[in-house]
Amino acid sequence: MTLPPISDWWSELSEDARRSVLDGDSPHLDEDVREEIRVITGAVVGMVEGLTEEDLDYARAHAEEEAG
Repeated sequence: MTLPPISDWWSELSEDARRSVLDGDSPHLDEDVREEIRVITGAVVGMVEGLTEEDLDYARAHAEEEAG
């Protein structure tokens, strides 16, 4: 179980899931977010899978592009 590259699923995440990723206190993904990633990519994402700083930078940059 590995987390697919964020570029494969970020653009298809729901707004709530994106907010959960950006506002989360932990690098680990909530169950709802993991389920959305599974539906989008077909990959089963384990509870211990987490985002790297590079992933979070990607998410923040894309969130700013979409907002601005």
